[in-house]
Amino acid sequence: MSAEDNFTIGLEEAHSWLGKKRHEVVGEFDVERGYIWSACAAVQNGNPLYWDEELAQQLTNGATAPLTLLSAWFRPHYWMPNRDTIPLPWQTHFDLKTTLALPEAVATDSEVAFGEPVRPGDRISCSETLQSLSEVKKTKLGAGRFWVIDTVCHNQQEAWVGTETMTGFGYRSQNVS
Repeated sequence: MSAEDNFTIGLEEAHSWLGKKRHEVVGEFDVERGYIWSACAAVQNGNPLYWDEELAQQLTNGATAPLTLLSAWFRPHYWMPNRDTIPLPWQTHFDLKTTLALPEAVATDSEVAFGEPVRPGDRISCSETLQSLSEVKKTKLGAGRFWVIDTVCHNQQEAWVGTETMTGFGYRSQNVS
């Protein structure tokens, strides 16, 4: 069997990751009002909850960040001084591509569940967990495997603030003649 046809490469190692926390990271900066306002301004989100201190206090006991910014608080900066490597979000996704010898991959689905509000001053940490790995599937893109990865996020008090679930498909392109 040629390497192109062998879909068992790295399978045992990848299976050993199922259900285990991997790539635990702490955000590189605290949640900050300036980022919140800049993000809201960029998409013209005029929700007074993010702009009006008094209203935020009445409704949520203080300022909160928009739910859509959850991943902004723990994603690494592409560049920082004295950094030797470029960190990747969804590192488990890239690990699976390498380990399973599946050079191409796409995200096919994404879902987010939210917990406690994220507030200015919070420091968000997260870890990734591989939840599932499919048998070999054939799609229009090629043959490969689907996987589901959860990124579970907490604040500095260990309160759960959300979980991002990403389904990916790693594959080998079909030869086009």
